[in-house]
Amino acid sequence: MSTNIRLYSLEDAIVAFSAGKFVLIHDDKGRENEVDMVIASEFVTPMHVGILRRQAGGLICTAISHEAASRLGLMYMHDILEHMAITAPKLSKLGFSRAPYGDRSAFSISVNHRDTYTGITDYDRALTINKIAEVCRNINSDGPEMFSNSFRAPGHVPILIASKGLLNNRIGHTELCMYLAQVSGLTHSVVVCEMLDIDTHRALTIDGAQKYARENNILILEGSQLTNYAKAV
Repeated sequence: MSTNIRLYSLEDAIVAFSAGKFVLIHDDKGRENEVDMVIASEFVTPMHVGILRRQAGGLICTAISHEAASRLGLMYMHDILEHMAITAPKLSKLGFSRAPYGDRSAFSISVNHRDTYTGITDYDRALTINKIAEVCRNINSDGPEMFSNSFRAPGHVPILIASKGLLNNRIGHTELCMYLAQVSGLTHSVVVCEMLDIDTHRALTIDGAQKYARENNILILEGSQLTNYAKAV
């Protein structure tokens, strides 16, 4: 990591995040070594989806808590594939594989809200994301029924499931952004998108992310700031 990077305090990030602003989070040089642009799902508009699509460029996903996923009956995709492998053994290696940095994927299913058309437009994805946040906000009441009645799968918004215990068990962007939502007092549903470099066709470097953050007045955090805070409280 460059020694010139300017990091902001977690308190600053909580204020910005709670106000519906983007925050950039770098996980760790020994992990993905990527920067994700994140925003709380409840604030997402079509404009935000357009910014993520054009300026971040990665896969626009919605992360939810492990508790919410359990209430909804959602499973990790690797668990779904393991179940499928019982009748289709050729799929067994897909479900048991791990990423080069050691983690198993946080992906679950992908969905569209039933009021969308194709599901891929900025308007459609913003609607789906907003409705996922609504489901999570009502997870202990009518959220599960709302989810089963209001969405269809597969769709254009991939759902990520944070690990049980969050940063105690996994330190991916899914858990980092979910912890940020938790300490911000927001609904546990967050949109994440990897920042890519159009020139190198690789992940945007931490220096490149810092430059983007400075030019666009966006806060940037190291994952260690969140993990250290979690250990201290």
